[in-house]
Amino acid sequence: MSGAVEDLLRGLAPRVLGTLVRRHGQFDACEDAVQEALLAASVQWPEQGTPREPAGWLVTVAGRRLTDQWRSEAARRQRELAVSVEPAQEDDLNRHVDDTLKLLFLCCHPELSAPSQVALTLRAVGGLTTAEIASAFLVPEATMAQRISRAKQKIKDRGFPEGPERLPAVLHVLYLTFNEGYNATSGPDLQRVELTAEAIRLTREVRRLVPDDGEVTGLLALMLLTDARRATRTAEDGALVPLAEQDRTRWDQDRIKEGVALVTETLATAAPGPYQLQAAIAAIHDEAPSTEDTDWPQILVLYQILDRMAPNPMVTLNRAIATAMVHGPVAGLDLLKSLDEDKRVAGHHRLDAVRAHLLDLAGQHEQAREYYRKAAKRTFSIPEREYLLRKTSG
Repeated sequence: MSGAVEDLLRGLAPRVLGTLVRRHGQFDACEDAVQEALLAASVQWPEQGTPREPAGWLVTVAGRRLTDQWRSEAARRQRELAVSVEPAQEDDLNRHVDDTLKLLFLCCHPELSAPSQVALTLRAVGGLTTAEIASAFLVPEATMAQRISRAKQKIKDRGFPEGPERLPAVLHVLYLTFNEGYNATSGPDLQRVELTAEAIRLTREVRRLVPDDGEVTGLLALMLLTDARRATRTAEDGALVPLAEQDRTRWDQDRIKEGVALVTETLATAAPGPYQLQAAIAAIHDEAPSTEDTDWPQILVLYQILDRMAPNPMVTLNRAIATAMVHGPVAGLDLLKSLDEDKRVAGHHRLDAVRAHLLDLAGQHEQAREYYRKAAKRTFSIPEREYLLRKTSG
């Protein structure tokens, strides 16, 4: 099968699956039918040519597979009922989105845990195999298969969400997927490019469907501006390279240009939200020629706004670094004290790592080494652990 046909099928698969699930329900049966239709297309299209309406062709073939499975009159009536229960009046969002976004919404059902939402989204919308998802999250394939199966069971027969209230959940899942790819929480690799690439692709799709949403645009900008640094985050041997030591001339300028344009556009036309603010911070970093020449006062202001708008210990950690760069390391260390009793981050390796970094800046090198050692013991990422251990001997 040619690469062009493979790429076309990969892009069409979530839309076709979304169409069938919307019409018939029964997620598992529809997914099996779509997989059979994709297999048929991969065999026929290279030989006979791509049909004029490839999505319609896949829907028709997959629908026939379902018909073959549902032979009884009772099954036929159930199928007709599933089609008839769509709401007669849809809100503005549902009226204008296609089945890909609806499928994303379905995968982000509020009764699912965040890991299950991510796994199901990557399987149903991203087109990754269960084995690929299991490998990305470092769990056995059987474990991931059970997780996805349980997720499907929870949303079975519940239908599509009505209204835009689930869009934040969709964005959160895409944000988590990107973060796991950009900074893997465990394992031998710092980054998982397949996850960041898939998160960016899916976020582009969401923006295509809801182009006027400021947070969708902000999230895409944040991903592009962050991913622009990917090539310089590790040395040839896989060792972690911190932001201050990266070769900024090797950052992806095309991605930076696109990301800056997106965040500039959305901040001018939409009410600012957390993703837009994070994108603005990323843009400042990407446009600065060096750490010393970075506009830290502006970054600090943005983090202060973000910390008020969406309080989060990780935001406070970053705000502490910006505070140290503007007002000195002692001020940053004072801010970190507010997190010592926060159960969400107490004992997390990032709190120890940031404290160690600020202690180093303050000239308290022995104490810094102590916290670097603590952080190294608490992380499951091998590149992070090795970097932190190197700092203990610096």
